[in-house]
Amino acid sequence: MNSRIRSAAAMILAACAVASYGYASDATPPAKKKAIHKKAAPKGPTVEEQIQTLRNEMQSQIDGLKSDLAAKDAQLKQAQQAASDAQAAAAKAQQAADSETQAVTENQSAVNTLKSTVTDLQANSASLATTISDETAKVKKAIENPDVIHFKGITLSPTGSYLAAETVYRSRAIGGDINTQFAGIPLDSADTGKVSEWQGTGRQSRVALKAVGKTEHFTLTGYYEADWLSAGATSNNNQSNSYTMRQRQLWAQAALDNGWTFTGGQMWSLATETTQGLSNGTEILPATIDAQYNVGFVWARQYGFRVSKAFSKKFFMGLSAENAEQLSPAGSSLPTNYLIGQLGNSGGLYNAFNATITYNPSPDFILKTAIEPGWGHWEVFGIGRFWRNRIYPNAPTNASFAYNDDTGSAGVGASMRGPLAQKKVTIGVKGLYGQGVGRYGSSTIADITLRPNATIAPLRNYSGLATVEVNPNPRLLVYFNAGVDGTMRHLYNKGKEGYGAWNVDMSGCNTEVLPGNGTTPSTPGKCGANTKDVQEGTAGYWYYIYRGPKGGLRQGVQYSYFRRDLWSGVGGPANPSGAAKGTDNMIWTSFRYYLP
Repeated sequence: MNSRIRSAAAMILAACAVASYGYASDATPPAKKKAIHKKAAPKGPTVEEQIQTLRNEMQSQIDGLKSDLAAKDAQLKQAQQAASDAQAAAAKAQQAADSETQAVTENQSAVNTLKSTVTDLQANSASLATTISDETAKVKKAIENPDVIHFKGITLSPTGSYLAAETVYRSRAIGGDINTQFAGIPLDSADTGKVSEWQGTGRQSRVALKAVGKTEHFTLTGYYEADWLSAGATSNNNQSNSYTMRQRQLWAQAALDNGWTFTGGQMWSLATETTQGLSNGTEILPATIDAQYNVGFVWARQYGFRVSKAFSKKFFMGLSAENAEQLSPAGSSLPTNYLIGQLGNSGGLYNAFNATITYNPSPDFILKTAIEPGWGHWEVFGIGRFWRNRIYPNAPTNASFAYNDDTGSAGVGASMRGPLAQKKVTIGVKGLYGQGVGRYGSSTIADITLRPNATIAPLRNYSGLATVEVNPNPRLLVYFNAGVDGTMRHLYNKGKEGYGAWNVDMSGCNTEVLPGNGTTPSTPGKCGANTKDVQEGTAGYWYYIYRGPKGGLRQGVQYSYFRRDLWSGVGGPANPSGAAKGTDNMIWTSFRYYLP
């Protein structure tokens, strides 16, 4: 279209130039010449006509161009409108596409969420099925093989009960049945030191029952434990072996969620080592068959009221008030003008035949701290004891100026127990040293003597035990113990009075004497020195023949070597031949069925 417009413009310019030339000829007429009459030529279109014709043609072309231009404008407007419509449609389509994309994204997210929900539901369904299966198995097990018995909101468990068939052989007789009186090991020269003994018994069989009730803020526990290691007035081995049941443990406990625990009743003394904090029921005992455990083991099982606190999972403290008992004063040339106790009142509940019941001024007090730093269990404890007797200065004449003698004493102990070799080996060490703490050693050597004026003098006692236990597999336990209980000398009047007196005649210690009536064992004459110490070395094993949901069938053998030394007598330590000793070799066997 632009080329046509340019052509039209060129033609217009040419026409204008011709017209200008015509006007110029009119303005300057040429000079007149003589007219020459010629034959007239045919008359053609004039310039004006040509120009007009040209103008007409140009106008026609211009009109055509205008018409074309108008048509083009109309087409352009239509194209622009179409483009605008197309753009609007495209925008609408883009918006629709964006909406569709958003919808697809949302749908995809919804699909993913739905897939995740379905997956979770499938997992939850599988977990729920497993849980239901496990719970069903638990319910079935609880019905068919319950671990505990449910009774009115509490659980009852007899775990800890077992039936035992046990024997003991001793190379030197002591007449002690399954448990050993360590301080009663006969001297080598005693008549009982010349004979051996063998006994079989089921008396160490045990019954136990634990009751546990949980509330929102605390747990209540009651524990019963008994065996048959006691004797009534008519108990004997003649035919029926009718021994009586005795209480081992009978205690009640309230354990608060904040770590405080209150326990009262007959229980293991707080001086006894535990394995988990200061918790009752976690006491760690020598793995012996001997019911007296092992020389050097620090323990008592008696009334106590205990308050303990778990300050964290690693630090614990406890305080207990426990039943006291004073072993009868021991020594040489002791005064007799005192009153410290009596045989049990036959009209009361004490034993009226075998034991002196002392007049205790107060309970024994024990304070203990236990830590579990990450390896092993460590304990430190102290024992405070109080003593009383009544002294009669004018005895046997009269009771004038009689008075009560009150005094006190204390001891300190510690223990450690920890695993080695990936818990296949356990080592332990424990000990006690102090004044008047002899009854807490397993040998129960004397813990007091008397001064010449009959006042109480607590003896210096010591106990120690080292243990190694090997567990190569869950069924087998091999153990080794080495222990000692001892008492230091405590002398007056130039060594003539007190415990371990120098002037005791020991000349008959190597002479066997005749028994008094044919049945009562006797101590060699002229051999009355006090016990210095008792030592024991033990080796043994326990093996589970069966251990599973039906309980445990266990067999064990133990060997022990004992030595009891007396303090030397006349001649003092420069004359060791004046001392005396007793040794013994003992072998136990055990066959037990444990309730599951």
